[in-house]
Amino acid sequence: MQRTTRRSDLPLPAARRSPDSTAAVLRAVLDHGPIARSSIARATRLSAATVSGIAASLQERGLVREAPEAVVRPGIGRPHVPLDVDSAAVGVIGVHIAVPRATVALLNLRGRVLARHQDPHGRRDPQSVLAAVADRVAAIRRDYGRRRRIVGLGLATGGWVDGVNGTVVEHPVLGWCDVPVAATLSAATRLPVRVDSNSRALLRAEQLLGRVAVDARRSAVQIFVGNVVDVAFATGGVIHQGPRSAAGAVAHLPVEGCAEPCSCGRIGCLQAAVGERALVRRALAAGLIERPDIHAVVDAALAGSAGAVALLEERARRVGRAAALLLDLFDPDVLLVSEAGANRVPGCLAALRAEVAAWSSAGADMTTTVHPSSFPENVLAVAGGAVALDQVYADPPI
Repeated sequence: MQRTTRRSDLPLPAARRSPDSTAAVLRAVLDHGPIARSSIARATRLSAATVSGIAASLQERGLVREAPEAVVRPGIGRPHVPLDVDSAAVGVIGVHIAVPRATVALLNLRGRVLARHQDPHGRRDPQSVLAAVADRVAAIRRDYGRRRRIVGLGLATGGWVDGVNGTVVEHPVLGWCDVPVAATLSAATRLPVRVDSNSRALLRAEQLLGRVAVDARRSAVQIFVGNVVDVAFATGGVIHQGPRSAAGAVAHLPVEGCAEPCSCGRIGCLQAAVGERALVRRALAAGLIERPDIHAVVDAALAGSAGAVALLEERARRVGRAAALLLDLFDPDVLLVSEAGANRVPGCLAALRAEVAAWSSAGADMTTTVHPSSFPENVLAVAGGAVALDQVYADPPI
């Protein structure tokens, strides 16, 4: 009896393939590439025919490529050429708006920073800052756009950020309120634009590209310490935003023993205690640096300045106390800290871990639970880029 082919046995045409299936294949290539199509099918639980069709579509879009250089020594028959993320055909723009400057970067699909520019703000009002960002984006596209298709722009910044509506609801340090960042930059650049907070953006980067990505996808807390301080947390790979996109506001947690005045009018808030402005001011007053910049403090510490090391280690201990509270509250698989000292000065990471251990009752192993950023040299560029990359891997562009 001749077998009748059922419609469900046939590979889906491109127009009917599930976006989730396409995303699953692309994520499998990101996580394991170079990887054989048969291995992708096992990892995603999709049929070989479906994987083959999706892979062909992703190749046409410049998102994946065949990697003949990764073929093992062939045996009998035609060797199977594995797939890898195409790092040359497609890219995203990453933007970070800090208090003193804007960072604009070009990243490939593996999050590697290919070009980066940091421009001090001429003026801090939203119109001036976003116009300058749009000009810098245009310059990067002129320089690289002929060789690489730019598929999106991601922006990260501090304060209260509504990622769903693409709005900076409130950034008290910059003085921004209800700024439609996504709409403004999309109109200026003609790119799809996504916006998120520093900590949520960096947690997305860790889940996609970080050293402990597998753990971060289970459960994670991310602390960002710059001129502003904020936190993100995730379970089951989902980053919590809250009904008002206000989750992670820890700037005004009280810090015991700190007399630093805060912009909110109180004394001893976490952001006032550990923010970069207070640290830089103290370093300048002590004659440890010549320019008001956190990088100058870190460079002085790396050059052997005992005073700079002491300031950074003190800040690391204060951050560690806040981290201990978050570790006990959420009990995550990993707690990630993006702070200049912990990222780059080994003694600071040790001091932070010791303080977490001293103040936490969770009983966690500090070396396997508390980690610095996976992107110490490019934290700000990767933060912005990850907002766009997260969308690429969730819903691969046509």
